[in-house]
Amino acid sequence: MPKIGRVFLQAESEVAAINMIYGAAGTGVRCMTSSSSPGISLKAEGISYIAGAELPCVIIDIVRGGPGLGGIQPAQSDYFQATKGGAHGDFNMPVYAPCSIQEMVDLVQDAFDVAEMYRTPVMVMGDGMLGQMMEPVEFKERSAKELPEKTWAANGLNGRAHHNVINSLYLKPEGLEAHNLKLQAKYKAIKEKETKYELYNCENEVDLIMVAYGTTSRICKTVVKLAEKEGIKLGLIRPVTLWPFPVESFEKTVDKTKHGYASIELSCGQMVEDVRLAVEGRKPVFFFGRTGGMVPSPNEILENVKKFIGGAK
Repeated sequence: MPKIGRVFLQAESEVAAINMIYGAAGTGVRCMTSSSSPGISLKAEGISYIAGAELPCVIIDIVRGGPGLGGIQPAQSDYFQATKGGAHGDFNMPVYAPCSIQEMVDLVQDAFDVAEMYRTPVMVMGDGMLGQMMEPVEFKERSAKELPEKTWAANGLNGRAHHNVINSLYLKPEGLEAHNLKLQAKYKAIKEKETKYELYNCENEVDLIMVAYGTTSRICKTVVKLAEKEGIKLGLIRPVTLWPFPVESFEKTVDKTKHGYASIELSCGQMVEDVRLAVEGRKPVFFFGRTGGMVPSPNEILENVKKFIGGAK
């Protein structure tokens, strides 16, 4: 890192790390921090402060099983925490869910651009399997994105007649409400412009569409191929952004699934709630998940999908 003019710092705790990021982001430098599940909980207060102060940064969460100390095996049980704010106050942050090491590389680069474009923390949420996986990657040439000038940064006067002050404190209710409405307008723009998803085998009518992200989505692609051998047609919606959730993908597919949708997760059922909201009761929504670090096999998922299709007939 020093050879290319960058800094790596081992903080004494997760609480210290996120507050170092708060300070670094306030000066306008590109910065990121990473942890796994319980560590993200410790960072939660700082994430809220960063969102309130409208500072750009990237946070990596490699999810492991919980609650509590849990285990170190793969999980997707931080979905609620990541997509519903994850800390106090009315705020959201974009959340990317890579399904491969290549996509982890690509989405981290996207995350920095989105963070600076909208002055917001951005999370890249992988799982314990991706965190321990080795795959070849390509560091692709990217055209420079035109990003806003950081006139807000607390980095000295720099020709200004005043110092910039980074703050998230609003003692007057009218001021805090105005600030919250400004944040909500920003989140609306993010929903309109930054939602990402993949549709797999959804061009024609299918028996059922699975919804899965991260490692689980890779398993589900195998399930699609196994089902085809048995004469069962399945599709897959893979959210790439968990927030904003890709509601549009359901508008495009709701008339193409005979028996509805199945949310496949490494949790007890979290994303399934957003699936139900997106479907709006137009088709049945089923759920299958493993938890505690257990990862389902393609055959296990397929057997449950068969039950869903049979029960929906």
